[in-house]
Amino acid sequence: MFGIDPWLALGVIVATAATDAVYVMFTSAVVARKRVPAATWSSIWYVLSSFAVISYTNNWVYVVFAGAGSWIGAYVTMTFLHGPPSHPPAPLRPSPAGETEPSPGRPPA
Repeated sequence: MFGIDPWLALGVIVATAATDAVYVMFTSAVVARKRVPAATWSSIWYVLSSFAVISYTNNWVYVVFAGAGSWIGAYVTMTFLHGPPSHPPAPLRPSPAGETEPSPGRPPA
């Protein structure tokens, strides 16, 4: 009906999943203000995204596979990049003057 090549559809999913994973790593490097890793991730991002774009410009149905791959890539990367949450911060304790101050080991706000 739509003339979908299953191998090409799988390739689009994998390419966009990898593209989103690289995008998350790029954003992480930018937030950490690491120039070389940010530039490297950026170049990889554009190379990977070109495969998906070229694939679905020939048939719009591949956009669905690109969306699926994008979701998978971001979800998996966020899972491995951040992992489970750590211990919550210590609660504030009242000071003698009635003002709150941080608990020991916690920097002031």
